[in-house]
Amino acid sequence: LLCFRILLKKSGSRTPRVELEEIGPSVDFVMRRNKLASDELFKLACKKPRALKAKKVQNVKRDAFANKLGRVHLTKMSMEKLQTRKMKGLKKSYADRKKERTELKERRASKPKGAKRA
Repeated sequence: LLCFRILLKKSGSRTPRVELEEIGPSVDFVMRRNKLASDELFKLACKKPRALKAKKVQNVKRDAFANKLGRVHLTKMSMEKLQTRKMKGLKKSYADRKKERTELKERRASKPKGAKRA
């Protein structure tokens, strides 16, 4: 392993003369072990733990251009509860609001106490 520094020297033409100067430590690597282990030991060494294996993400794909595409599942939206611009003409009347409140109270009263919410 050798490291060099690039020196740009003056030359007679427009492009400079390039010289390399050796810098830093120089190391010679030697291959000493050329004997493979037994098949059993080799398999054990190559085994990867399950924790490193990436989990497959559901509903996510990549297209031909490497864009990530995903599918999102949402519950059905109620158009009455959708927030839009507040206009007086769309505002519920006092009677409608009172009727809704009484229906809600009746539903709560009829629901058993030990039941869990869905």
